[in-house]
Amino acid sequence: MPSAPIELSLQDGGRVTVAPGSSARQALIAAGLDLADGALLASIDGEVVELDRPLVHGGELKAITFAEPRGAEAYRHTASHVMAQAVKRIYPDAVLAIGPAIEDGFYYDFGLDETIRPDDLPRIEEEMARIVAEDLSLVRRELPASEAKALFESRGESYKVELIEDLGQDVVTIYEQGEFADLCRGPHLSSTGAVAAFKLLSTAGAYWRGDENREMLQRIYGTAFDTPDALEEYIHNREEAEKRDHRRLGPELELFSIRDEIGPGLVIYHPRGAVLRTVIEDYLKQEHARRGYELVISPHIMRKSVWETSGHLDMQYPMYFFEIEGQGYGIKPMNCPAHIAIYKSRTRGHHELPIRYFELGTVYRHERSGVLHGLLRVRGFTQDDAHIFCTMEQAADEIDGAIRFAFEAQRTFGFTEFKIALSTRPDHSVGNEEDWSKATEVLKSALESNGLDYFIDEGEGVFYGPKIDVKLRDAIGRLWQGPTIQFDFNLPRRFEMSYVGPDNSEHTPVMIHRTVLGSMERYMGILIEHYAGAFPAWLAPVQVEILPIADRHVEHAEGLARKLRSRSVRVQVNDERETTGNKIRKAWKMKVPYMIVVGDREVESQSVSVRSLAGRDERGVDLERFTAELLDEIASRRSCEV
Repeated sequence: MPSAPIELSLQDGGRVTVAPGSSARQALIAAGLDLADGALLASIDGEVVELDRPLVHGGELKAITFAEPRGAEAYRHTASHVMAQAVKRIYPDAVLAIGPAIEDGFYYDFGLDETIRPDDLPRIEEEMARIVAEDLSLVRRELPASEAKALFESRGESYKVELIEDLGQDVVTIYEQGEFADLCRGPHLSSTGAVAAFKLLSTAGAYWRGDENREMLQRIYGTAFDTPDALEEYIHNREEAEKRDHRRLGPELELFSIRDEIGPGLVIYHPRGAVLRTVIEDYLKQEHARRGYELVISPHIMRKSVWETSGHLDMQYPMYFFEIEGQGYGIKPMNCPAHIAIYKSRTRGHHELPIRYFELGTVYRHERSGVLHGLLRVRGFTQDDAHIFCTMEQAADEIDGAIRFAFEAQRTFGFTEFKIALSTRPDHSVGNEEDWSKATEVLKSALESNGLDYFIDEGEGVFYGPKIDVKLRDAIGRLWQGPTIQFDFNLPRRFEMSYVGPDNSEHTPVMIHRTVLGSMERYMGILIEHYAGAFPAWLAPVQVEILPIADRHVEHAEGLARKLRSRSVRVQVNDERETTGNKIRKAWKMKVPYMIVVGDREVESQSVSVRSLAGRDERGVDLERFTAELLDEIASRRSCEV
């Protein structure tokens, strides 16, 4: 404990001095910072501490609220401890495993013979409310590892004992609240009473330490917010997200299925899904060609030696390997080596650069079954994969072009809000500092010249170069991984790539990896959820459904369908013998943008009655007028309201 006064600086340039042993709370009050503004924690020179922890050194003082990621994380981590204490009170035989904060919430894993079911969650919530009302202080203690181990052994907490042994530290940190104690590095809120609003969401199974060979535990998921209103909004959005879940809508709309007899993580596209994917791919092919990319196609398997050269074997990348006639092969997890092979098929001169190769390449990765998730995490997927080979001097223009392309494409598909990260050099990387600095500056300048807001994600670049990551904000505010643009200093050197420069000597080109949409599977999943399956007309698998009222109207309906098909409109006729009301309801359920109803009146007047998902309901419409309006809507690729 310091014996001299503690000097603290403030963000506004001010300074404050507090007595030795003062807590972070006392320091904030002395600095005139209003704790009523929602301070949950404090930071001293970036180190986050509890409000009631005595300060051990000076530095820059800052209050941390729930609005900051570190504040929200500590808040939800505290909520997970409250939940664990409630579970222990209700199920004394429960053995504590781990309970971290996660994005938008928290979970805790328990070893317990008795099954905790969703119907049990309200009872646990009630006990949590009692613990919050008790306003128990969270007390941080540093203990010798042997003492902490003895404490948890005496309580039958075998998982905590294992964690202490694996940490291999002389001193560990525990947090206590009332009768409850947990092994944890913190930080936490000062008391359980600070947890204002929480909700338990679901139960699941989870292997201890993610190891399929270890015991199965019971996991409870929950969330917590600093106000009841924020929690209510989250629950509303969660319910909306469930309505939009592509895993339910995809099969309902007859877009895709994933079947056990085929294999987990392997997607089967049904006719409607194949149409949607083809529309997306056709757009990509046209736009890449317009921007000077050359279309290439590469095989699905390559010799094992290719992956030795690329370094994927050394990295133990999740690949599938097999033998043909005694030779090792791998199913490709990415397309880069084939594009490099095309580049190296002959000597390249500087006047040929930049070279841009584009492929809709299907790749496979050996993902564990536990992480598979509908279209968003699969074992086989197709990337809109492109590689640009250029000189360092050309890189700025190429990055600028890739950024413009990526954002134009996202806006075309209906996304207008983004979160952009510029990820810099990690601790373990290849290449020299000068190359990294130049490449990072190129990415930064391109973002700024396009007027894009971004944040620096320190140390989160890939080992072979810095990158830009773009996340898309959907109709209900969720962020999804979108385009990426990456520099690569590794593969050009590993594969000994070169071009002949103006000085007639060989030079190593710069390699830029980039995707506009990412994987077709994931992007289709994002689109399904963004639009809740009600795609704009240009994307809709069926753009018009014609509904004859009676059998005598079917022939006329088929004639209308032929006319629309001749104009490249995707149309189908529902000639089932059922009521018009049922036909309309089915078309609505399948999210068809436009319905044409045909009866005696329409046959006589040679007109159509038009209904739409957007609310249009108009009779006596001239077919040519309707067709012209629809074709204009399709050609403009207008996005519908979501």
